[in-house]
Amino acid sequence: MSPLALAVDIGGTKIAAGLVAPDGTLLHRRRTATPRGGPEILRAVAELAGPLAERAAVCGVGTAGTVDPLGRIASATGLLTGWAGTDVKAAAEQAFGLPALVLNDCHAAGAAEARAGAARGARTALVVAIGTGIGGAVCAGGRVLTGVSGTAGSIGHLPAPADAGVRCSCGALDHIEAYASGPAIERAHRRRTGQALPLAEIGRIGSPVIGEAARLMGRVLAGAAGLIDPDVIVIAGGVSMLGPALLGPMEAAYRAEALPGPSAVPLLPARLGEDAGLVGAGLEALSHLGEGP
Repeated sequence: MSPLALAVDIGGTKIAAGLVAPDGTLLHRRRTATPRGGPEILRAVAELAGPLAERAAVCGVGTAGTVDPLGRIASATGLLTGWAGTDVKAAAEQAFGLPALVLNDCHAAGAAEARAGAARGARTALVVAIGTGIGGAVCAGGRVLTGVSGTAGSIGHLPAPADAGVRCSCGALDHIEAYASGPAIERAHRRRTGQALPLAEIGRIGSPVIGEAARLMGRVLAGAAGLIDPDVIVIAGGVSMLGPALLGPMEAAYRAEALPGPSAVPLLPARLGEDAGLVGAGLEALSHLGEGP
C-alpha cells in the first residue's frame, strides 16, 4: 500500500486536514474555523487532524505566514494573530508522532498545481492565490523556490500601480493585496456604494470595483512575469471564483503591460481549487521526507 501524508492547511479563516496519496489524491477532508491566537490554532489543528494521523507516514503543514527553514513562523500578517514565532514543525511532530514538513500555504498550493494541476509539466510557473490575502509561488521543474528567508513568490506584497495610501495587512501602504484581495474588494464596494456586501454578492451584481481590482492585479502580474519569464501563470484562490468578471480585465491588463515575450504566456485557472493547499503540503512532505517521488 502506498504511503499517505497527513496534510494540514492553516489559513486566515479556516483550517483543513486530510490524507494525501503520492499521486495527489486527497482522502478524508475535514475542516474547522481558524481560532484567534497561536496556542488555540495549534490545539484546533491537533483536534482536527489527530484522528487521521495513525494512517499516515509523514505530515505536511501549509500555513499562512512566512516559514523559516526550521519550520517556525518567522512573520505573519494581522490575518493570524499571535502566530508569528510559533514552532509549527515541533508542535506537529509532538501532536501526531510523525516527521513533519512545514511550508507557506501559497507555496503548498503552488507545489500542488505544479505537480498535479494546471502547471504540471511546466518548466517554470508562477502560481498566484487571490483570497483573504494574496500570495504566490515560483515553481521550477515541479519544485517550489522558497528563497533564503521563505518569502519568494510573495506577490501580494509588491507595490500596486496606485497611490491611494491604502494599508496592507502587513502594515505597508499600497501593496496589491490592499487593492485586489477579497476583503479589499469588499471594502472598495462599501466605500463606493455604502453597502456592506459579501464578495459573492458583489460578483453577482457585477460591481465595477471587481474590474478595477483586476486591472491593478494584471499589471502587477506583468511586472512579476518580466522577472521570472514563466511558461504559465496559474490563478488560484477564492477570489478567482468570480470568474470572467475578474479574470477578463486581469488578463487584458496583463497583456497590455507585459513585455513581448511574457505577454504570450497563458493565464490559466487553478485546477485543484480549495484543495490545493492540502494536496501540496502532502506531496511536499512525501517527497522531502523520503516517502514519495
